[in-house]
Amino acid sequence: MVRGKTQMKRIENPTSRQVTFSKRRSGLLKKAFELSVLCDAEVGLMVFSPRGKLYEFSSTSMAKTIERYKSHSKDSANHHNRVTEQNIQQLKFETATLQKKIQFLEASKKKLLAENLDSCSIEELHQNEAKLEQSLQKIRGKKNQLLEDQMAKLREKQAALLRENGALRQKVEEQCKMQQTREQTVPVTEGTPSNEEQKIEVETELHIGWPPVRSPKTNKAVEKHSE
Repeated sequence: MVRGKTQMKRIENPTSRQVTFSKRRSGLLKKAFELSVLCDAEVGLMVFSPRGKLYEFSSTSMAKTIERYKSHSKDSANHHNRVTEQNIQQLKFETATLQKKIQFLEASKKKLLAENLDSCSIEELHQNEAKLEQSLQKIRGKKNQLLEDQMAKLREKQAALLRENGALRQKVEEQCKMQQTREQTVPVTEGTPSNEEQKIEVETELHIGWPPVRSPKTNKAVEKHSE
């Protein structure tokens, strides 16, 4: 049968717990002995049972092994403290260096802003002037580049609008031509006066005497007789 995986939790059954402790304690002591013999290692093992009974194994002497452990722990602690102190000193040195750099940069910034110039020499003033000229050249170059980009975008927009305007104009001209062609092809119905004929009225009646006067109300000709 395949052995199942043991759950890592306290065994509730006291008998099973005691049996498991005895088996695993014996195996652990055996492994410690094998390690000391095969690898020539100094091994010290102490196990206390649930009732407080001590089981131990030492390849040399348990007291010597414990003293060696204490000495090693003390040396490790001292080494750790020395390393920590060195790290602290290094951090203090780096902090002081950064503070000096910050102070120098702040003083340079004030001089570039025309502040605290009384302590500047002629050489320092020339250097500040050269730095400002370089900065101005970079600023002007960036500004010109941005303006050129904006002009290029405006030209592209203008060209697009011109193309759109040309297309609309061509469309309107085509619609006008189609309208003229449609009007020319429509036939004129007989008996129906054309627009020009309707606009021109010719009076052919013959009147004797004074010319007729049209009444503004009836819009009819009324003969005017002499008194």
